[in-house]
Amino acid sequence: MASVITKVMPDSLGEELGLKPGDKLISMNGNPIQDVIDYMYYEAAEDLSLLVEIDGEDVLFEIEKDSEEPLGLDFEDYLMDRQRSCKNKCIFCFIDQLPKGLRETLYFKDDDARLSFLMGNYITLTNLSDKDLERIIKMRISPINVSVHSTDPELRVRMMANPKAARINEILNRFYDAGIEMNCQIVLCKGVNDGAHLEKSLRDLAALSPMVRSTSVVPVGISNHREGLYPLVPFEKEDALEVIELIEGIGREQRNKNGVAGCYASDEFYVLAEKEVPTEADYDGYPQIENGVGLMRSLQVEMEEALACEKGNDTPCEVGIVTGVLAADYMKMLMEMIQTRFSGLRFEIYPIVNHFFGEKITVSGLVTGTDIVNQLKGKALPSRLLIPSSMLRAEQDLFLDSMSLEEVSVALERPIAISMNDGSDLLNKVLGR
Repeated sequence: MASVITKVMPDSLGEELGLKPGDKLISMNGNPIQDVIDYMYYEAAEDLSLLVEIDGEDVLFEIEKDSEEPLGLDFEDYLMDRQRSCKNKCIFCFIDQLPKGLRETLYFKDDDARLSFLMGNYITLTNLSDKDLERIIKMRISPINVSVHSTDPELRVRMMANPKAARINEILNRFYDAGIEMNCQIVLCKGVNDGAHLEKSLRDLAALSPMVRSTSVVPVGISNHREGLYPLVPFEKEDALEVIELIEGIGREQRNKNGVAGCYASDEFYVLAEKEVPTEADYDGYPQIENGVGLMRSLQVEMEEALACEKGNDTPCEVGIVTGVLAADYMKMLMEMIQTRFSGLRFEIYPIVNHFFGEKITVSGLVTGTDIVNQLKGKALPSRLLIPSSMLRAEQDLFLDSMSLEEVSVALERPIAISMNDGSDLLNKVLGR
């Protein structure tokens, strides 16, 4: 197997060797290169034998270099291999709840350990062979982000409909013994893996500290498209309060023992419970912020810090904040904070009800362009609108329903700015900077 080089960085070792786009990397120190992790691992060698196919002929380069000096090569496919798909049939899988007609990439179920290390994706570990496990340990691929859901082998198999799910504790302990760090996730399903099951899972994972660095607990997302799927029910306020009490209780025990809580409830649970999110110190550096854990507190703290550096003014300014239902009250609070320093600010909060996936879906990241247009078109809107970046794919051009940002802007006859998950950026975008 050979990996096609697509780019050679200027002034790099690769350029010095005369490598060019179209050449094919075959092996490094005699090891075949199956993906970018192999490349990154062997690239660190100070004495490096590089076998490259150039114009149909194999050429061997012997290189002496500093261990931190890169070769400067990019490849045709980032993984250099096909992405590994999920073989589970999880009762809570959101992809199974997607309506028909979305772009094809949204229906792909990823469960690739390489993307856990490279991109922060969460994986179930059911896709890993013993050879894969040995490779992770040998190459020190760490941290690994693991979708645990339950440490009870029988329950985990039932939840994931995969007998390989029963190996969870064996693999976690193997990583622990090898010094591989892990961040874990539990998607909580009411009446399934909550209550005593959740307590057991959290205590089992806490026992693997410090290699299990953090565990997040997030509520299952339930769309209107669950025909023929497991009958899940949403969490109510009282349920959320019980979940928070359990997680915070174990977190206090672990903080007294290890200095950090280690387990955290997602912001969604606090909003559902109508309870203030914890302090910044309680989040221990936000290890699970990408999972919606501490995002609200982080934005507020960053906003307060940004405002402290502002002189403020009374210049007239107006903006419409488009958000999911979950964050509407929170965004109103942040806008009122800005008004204390910029008294000329006038704002409207537009919580978008999710008709596309179902009203039980309240997070901003699953709001579609169709719902925004249907609910705002014809209203007397402010002169400009602001949306969070989570509503758009990474390229910041399409909503989940493949409606483009430009199409929404044209339909509403308003410019639309994008705010990143950063309090300072939010402040600047609100003020039209």
